[in-house]
Amino acid sequence: MSGKRFRKASEGIDTVKAYLIDEAVKLVKERATAKFDETVEIAMNLGVDPRHADQMVRGVCNLPNGSGRTLRVAVFARGAKADEAKAAGADIVGAEDLLEIVQGGKIDFDRCIATPDMMGLVGRLGKVLGPRGLMPNPKVGTVTMDVKGAVAASKGGAVEFRVEKAGIIHSAVGKVSFDQGKLIENIKAFADAVVKAKPTGAKGTYVQKIAISSTMGPGVKVDPSSVLNG
Repeated sequence: MSGKRFRKASEGIDTVKAYLIDEAVKLVKERATAKFDETVEIAMNLGVDPRHADQMVRGVCNLPNGSGRTLRVAVFARGAKADEAKAAGADIVGAEDLLEIVQGGKIDFDRCIATPDMMGLVGRLGKVLGPRGLMPNPKVGTVTMDVKGAVAASKGGAVEFRVEKAGIIHSAVGKVSFDQGKLIENIKAFADAVVKAKPTGAKGTYVQKIAISSTMGPGVKVDPSSVLNG
């Protein structure tokens, strides 16, 4: 977005005020003027220091109204589980053959699922998949024998989250074209999942700030109590 357009989109937003969630979503939707269907994103500042293992926050949230994005899903599985993955709609399924494809630098997927017996193989891809946030992990349901369920969740709007160094979590929570009620439901579900993932070492106020924005639009601060209560 050009500086001029961004300034115009920012008009009428009080940068100090924390808006109630319904007003914040309305402001974001009104200011999304790009020619494509912008993604609505959330940023949550948490009272944690992720450098400490007992303050790490990660998990998965099944957005009730989906993310509006179709993910390409890869599954590491053999035999009957590979067949199950294909039947569930996985885009790429394999074992050693898929390992070679990924090692060769071709990563044509947004989420990676593996059955537990494949983790010895998948572990060799840590340096490739890890930095991209694609490493399967039992904590977010991507290392599982329920391949069918995991593929369905990924296709249906499951979003993974992981706190960054500064104690911030970012995620997509829908599209600007979603109606207001559906966006609010998704935002509340996501915030609830983050609260449920509160680590044992978190001290003081856990959710400190929440802001939402569209891909090209300005950020709008949200009153956490309007998201977390009710």
